[in-house]
Amino acid sequence: MTSRLAVGLVGALDSLPRRLAARAVAARGGTLHRGVTRRTRIIVFGRSLLRRLDAEAIEAEVAGAAGRRLLSENAFLRFVAEVAPEDERALTRAEVLARSGLRAHALDMLSLFDGFAAEAEPYAFRDVILARKYAGLIAGGADWAAIARSVHRQGPAVSLTAKSLELGEDRAIYARHGEELRELDGQLLLGFEGPGADADRLFAEAEAAEAAEDFAGAAALYARCLAADPDDSDAAFNRANCLRASGREREAEEALFRAVSIDPDFVEAWFNLAGLMRAGGRVARARDYLGRAIAIDPGYADAVYNLASLEFDAGDLAAAARWWERYLELDSTSEWARRAARGIAFVRGQRDAAG
Repeated sequence: MTSRLAVGLVGALDSLPRRLAARAVAARGGTLHRGVTRRTRIIVFGRSLLRRLDAEAIEAEVAGAAGRRLLSENAFLRFVAEVAPEDERALTRAEVLARSGLRAHALDMLSLFDGFAAEAEPYAFRDVILARKYAGLIAGGADWAAIARSVHRQGPAVSLTAKSLELGEDRAIYARHGEELRELDGQLLLGFEGPGADADRLFAEAEAAEAAEDFAGAAALYARCLAADPDDSDAAFNRANCLRASGREREAEEALFRAVSIDPDFVEAWFNLAGLMRAGGRVARARDYLGRAIAIDPGYADAVYNLASLEFDAGDLAAAARWWERYLELDSTSEWARRAARGIAFVRGQRDAAG
């Protein structure tokens, strides 16, 4: 079974609401999720993170996305529109670093948050000019996140190439106009207000409530997210988790079914549905849903182990041994792997004793 392209969104987009972004990804045969799922191969970092988190927290989010393709917001817009970079972009990352004196980490983070004309290599010559300005600001004590915030209060990054930028005593970034210093301000680039932005704000509030273990409050907020955007499978999935944590299993089940009806490849939702079915004694359905999760993601070790355990409890020792063997192909070193090996040994012992 081939699953669809899965794109993860970390932080809301400033350029368009999630609903429109999801439609753009769907037009390319994929699905857009808030955050990162097992199937996520491309992760988009929305510029709203600059307003919610400091540099260290954003860097932690980026580090957690290692091993996947990372896109800035502008790069995502190019990706869904299939727009090729401008011909003038011909400089390598190494050339920009060598010509500007900007540190590699700052270049990468500012690129990821659209601090340059280009979103990634190859860069344009004007990006070297911006990189030199940014290197000077960082040498003066600014961090890359403060620079990115100021850039997007000003407008497109390229509009800064002809301006002299300075770090003020209050740590704000200013543009020099003759003898005067003026703080970069104005509307956020491509800002958007309306139902989409409201759904993004509600989702952030729901995540905060869930993190604080206010599961009933979070479930209510996720329900409002779904009212604002009925196609948000992540809101349905998260709501199900909160409902289950509140002891409302039947409603949790309904929310999970809604998640997979929106996104049939939502492997974590199938896995959680299997858990609910097994807890309720509905073994056949639990087996079916674990099978669906594994068909979507054959490397989903947790689903493989749970299916082996389910078959063992159901008395099908041969099937349990087969799934434990499969689990050991995916994980041969953990405590779960040792349990799987013991399970296989037990089944073989039973078989030998039976002659």
